Amino acid sequence: MADTLQFDLVSPERLLASVEATEVQIPGAEGDMTAMPDHAPLITTLRPGILKVSSAKGDAEYVVTGGFAEINASSISVLAEQAVPRDELTQEGFKAMVDAATDRLAKTQETYVNEPGPVDEAAKLLADMVAMGDEIGLSAN
Repeated sequence: MADTLQFDLVSPERLLASVEATEVQIPGAEGDMTAMPDHAPLITTLRPGILKVSSAKGDAEYVVTGGFAEINASSISVLAEQAVPRDELTQEGFKAMVDAATDRLAKTQETYVNEPGPVDEAAKLLADMVAMGDEIGLSAN
């Protein structure tokens, strides 16, 4: 059994992390999960949350707003819609994320009248974003 696996975190702007990790905690759309070396192959979508990486360099945390993760026995690749190191996220940056989610919900409500599926998904995205802010001590207001 291997002790580490390759972890890569990519956002549209840049490569945020590329390390040999011992454990990665992922905010999956169906619930939080921890991936470690020799994990079974899996692809999952992400919900807004904190992605945590443990490696020989220490622990690192990233705020992600969505995307997907591909996991296999020797590597994890996360392609995030938006990702920011947790210690770099400011109140203003978080507010911009919440405002974008709020706008998305409003547009979805206008577009999908009497179609609860897309509206529910947009409302959940906003609720997950606010909950993430509460977890890291940032206010949505």
